[in-house]
Amino acid sequence: MDGPVVLVPLDRVAASEYASWFKALADGTRVQIVSLLARAGRPMSVGEIVAAVAVGQSTVSAHLKVLADVRFVLVEQRGTARHYRVNDECVACFPTAADVVMGRSAPARPDARRRDRREDGGSDEF
Repeated sequence: MDGPVVLVPLDRVAASEYASWFKALADGTRVQIVSLLARAGRPMSVGEIVAAVAVGQSTVSAHLKVLADVRFVLVEQRGTARHYRVNDECVACFPTAADVVMGRSAPARPDARRRDRREDGGSDEF
């Protein structure tokens, strides 16, 4: 006879890390900024971001700080200007974080799928 199933939550450190990610994306403007940077595929100045999301510079700067604190975006200093780009590693991990929090198996990372295909004689393309 099987005993009761013991459910174990995420450890506190992982839960806190994931919570900080979800909190950083809990604002529509921040989601717009991450989406913009991911689609641009290049670093963008604060002025370019302001023009695209149609909110003030100080608001965009505050949102960029929140996103940089959790490393969704990375900052590149170019002279006196700062340019922001999406952190591809963090963005790639986010769906995995959501799966883990929801108790699902984490999906294979894209680099793991690519490696598996190469080992099977397939191409690197998806």
